[in-house]
Parts: sequence; structure tokens; C-alpha cells
Amino acid sequence: MHTDSLPRPLRLRWTERGAGWLAGAALIGLAVLAPVLTLVWWALGGDLSHWRHLATYVLPQALANTAALLAGVGVLVTLLGTGSAWLVTAYEFPSRRTLTWALLLPLAVPTYIIAFAYLDLLHPIGPIQSAIRALLGYDSPRQFRLPDLRSIQGAIFVLGFVLYPYVYLSTRVMFMTQAASLLEAARTLGAGRYGVFFRVALPLARPAIVVGVSLALLETLNDIGASEFLGVQTLTVSVYTTWVTRSDLAGAAQIALTMLAIVIGLILLERHGRKRLHLVGGVSNQLLNGLGNTLIVAFSATIVTLLCGLIVAWAGRTLRESAGFNPGRACARVASLGYAVPGTVLAIGLLTPFVWIDTAVAKVFGGGGLFLMGSMAALVCAYAIRFLAISTGALEAGLARIPPSLEQASRLLGESSAGTLRRVHLPLLRPALAASALLVFVDAMKELPATLLLRPMNFDTLATWLYAEAARGTYEEGAVAALAIVLAGLLPVILLARTNLKMGH
Repeated sequence: MHTDSLPRPLRLRWTERGAGWLAGAALIGLAVLAPVLTLVWWALGGDLSHWRHLATYVLPQALANTAALLAGVGVLVTLLGTGSAWLVTAYEFPSRRTLTWALLLPLAVPTYIIAFAYLDLLHPIGPIQSAIRALLGYDSPRQFRLPDLRSIQGAIFVLGFVLYPYVYLSTRVMFMTQAASLLEAARTLGAGRYGVFFRVALPLARPAIVVGVSLALLETLNDIGASEFLGVQTLTVSVYTTWVTRSDLAGAAQIALTMLAIVIGLILLERHGRKRLHLVGGVSNQLLNGLGNTLIVAFSATIVTLLCGLIVAWAGRTLRESAGFNPGRACARVASLGYAVPGTVLAIGLLTPFVWIDTAVAKVFGGGGLFLMGSMAALVCAYAIRFLAISTGALEAGLARIPPSLEQASRLLGESSAGTLRRVHLPLLRPALAASALLVFVDAMKELPATLLLRPMNFDTLATWLYAEAARGTYEEGAVAALAIVLAGLLPVILLARTNLKMGH
């Protein structure tokens, strides 16, 4: 039943209720747009001499490295994610159930930790190359050594093997929901196992593959720890070094705007796809504080992100389309832009709005004027803006599976919009809420670029602690933090894998 068929008084009341949700969604959308507008303001205010220097000495190499990295990672995650998803979906073999959830484990490990581990394992005098030389009869690295991992090829290898679960998750769900009759019909018509995959299953799964690849590429563009550690000067690394090392905020903003062209292309690609060591005795108090900070910030950001995502998704649900336009859904699209903005770019864009807010709070309430920048509130806001697309997308998908007749019956019985959401939809949205909460929590724990730039003084998370130890070359100390990140992020990933397993049975 459409709202136009309702009695006029009820239709007017429902419109007023929807307007409140739209206002909330619009405010959240404006919060996401604020850092982008700030970037434009900073970039336009910078000296053009900065741009000439960047265009001559920085951007050409950074653009070439970024393009090569995105292309290589895109190919690798497509092959790994799609192939593994088809393997565990279409074939029965020993340990298949174990492999189904084990393939998700890289989600629990940040890219920079994998880079540190691989560099140690594949070092010329490390265990792997030493074993190979022993087998081949060589005595020295001068006689035989593998290609250096500190290269663009090494970065593609590391990032590809960490980020393929984005493709694996979305593609496996698509393979599981494909009609078995189509596959059986292909086999009946004489198609072999390869023909069924390439001619039937793969074309139907293309939208899911595109979505997963887009997410993996956005994470690649956001990466700073692994790329910098492996010696690859990407656009994201250039933004960070231009701001922090050269203290050139305007130049960093100009590079960040250049990155947005790539980001917009990835967004369009994703939208098109939618349409189609040891811990005992060596743990310091600082590391324990970093663990506590990480858990508190990630948990707070998860709560805020879920609440904002619920507001945005519900606004799109309550407001019906008029002449093909739904303002609530438009706000949802704007609110989802944060995930497409790399953490470094987001941090630069949020700097000025946060300073304005701190100044206004100081004038009204007094104090030092560091309400946001002097606390973890700035990190929570940045995480919520960056990961809002995860909760919004999951809740929109969950709401789409709920028949509109349920809320129409609730409205006819006199229930308010908020009451309908609380009593009817929230119980049905629990799986979507749980899945999105786990993803946001894991991503927030691993976030490094925004945390490096927006954290308050003397505030360390596990990610920043590990980054500092790696920068000093004290890898043994950093390994404790790395292991803590993996262990703390492992439980949410296991819960997510169990949820995914239940979907397949």
C-alpha cells in the first residue's frame, strides 16, 4: 500500500514524522561533506608555487605508483577472492567448512602488520631464503636471493593477500544465492565445470565482484603503513609526508584533492556494480594503555556509527520517492562518501571544522578550547564518518528484506515512526546490526592514517604504537603490539565468519 492511498490526515502526520528523520540524515550527510569542503578551502588558499613543485617532483611518481598498485591489487584480489569463493561454494572436500571461515582471517590483520611479518620472513638472511639456499646448495645471499619485497611488486603481493576477503565475502554470498536450477540447466546442456563457472556463475556474480574489488581498492588507497614501510611513494604517503614532514598543509590538501579524482572513479565503479611472539613478562604499561585506548575508541565509534547509519537508513525507508527522487536515499548516498575518502585525506579535511567547534565550545563554556582535538572524540567522529557506509549499507539491505506491509500496519494502528522502528524493525534488523557492528569494530581497530594525524597528545592505540616501533626499527617490541591487534580483532572476525557460515546452511 502506497502512502498516497492513506487518508489525508494520516498521510500528513506521516510526512511530518519522515521530515524529522530526513533532517537527521541531512545533518549526518553535511558532517561527511565538511572535510571535503575544507580540503577545497585549504587547497585554494595555498600558494601556487606549492602546486608547481608538487606537479613537478611529487605527483608524477606518486600517481604512477598509485595507479600500478591499484591495478595490481585489483587483479590479485579478484583472482583470489573469486576463486576461493567458488571453491568453497561449488565443491565438497575435506576441511571445506574450516577453510570457509579461515579465508576470512586476513580481515583481522592490518596490512602494515602483514608487511612487517613478510619482510622479516623474506629477508635475504631470513628463514625462507636461507632454507631455499640450503636446498639449492648455495652458501651466501650473493649467490641466490629472491626479489626485494620493498618494491611495488611486494606491496601488491602484501595488500592483495590481505584485502582479498572483501571480494571473497561479497562473491561467496552471490554464489550461494544463485539459483541452482540455472547451474543444473547448464550442465544438462553439456557445459562442463569450467563452462558452468565462466558462462553462468561468473557473469551473474559480476556485481558482487565489482563491489568487493571497489572496497579493496579503497582500502589500498587508504593504506599508509604498509606502503611507506615497503618504500612505495603513493598519493596517500605523499599527503602524510607533505603535511607532517614539510608542515605544508595547503600542499597536502592539494594532493588530497588529486586523490579524490581516483576516489570518485572507484565510487562510480562500485555503484555500477550495484546496479549490476609472546605476551608474558614483556608487556609494558604503555602497551596495555594502547590496548585499552584501542578497544574504547573502536567500541565508541561502532556505537556512534550504528546510530548514525540507522538514522540515515530509516530516513530513506520512511520517505517515499517523488518524481523518481527520494531525499532520504540521497542523504544515504552522501553519508556513504566517507568510506571512499582515505583516512589521511579525511583527517586533513576534519582539522579545520574541529578547530572551529573547539573554539566555539571554549567561548561558551570556557577552558582550553580542546574539546575535540584534546580528546578521543575527534577519533570517534573521524571513524564514524569513515565507516558510516558500512552500517548504512548493511541496514539498507536489511530494511529492503522487510515487507512494507509491516510498517503500514503499524502506522494504521497508530504507532509512531520511532515506535515502528523500535518495536517492529529493530528486532528484524539484529543480524544486519550485528554484522555491520563487527565490521566497523574490526576496521576501527586497524585504522592507522587518521589516528596518526588526529590523536591527542600522549594518546596511543595499538596501531600507532606498532607504527612508532617499526619506524624506530625495534620490530621485536612492535611484534607484541601486532600480536595484540590480531588477537583483539580475531574474535569479531570469527563471529562474522560464523554468521556467514549460517547463511550458507
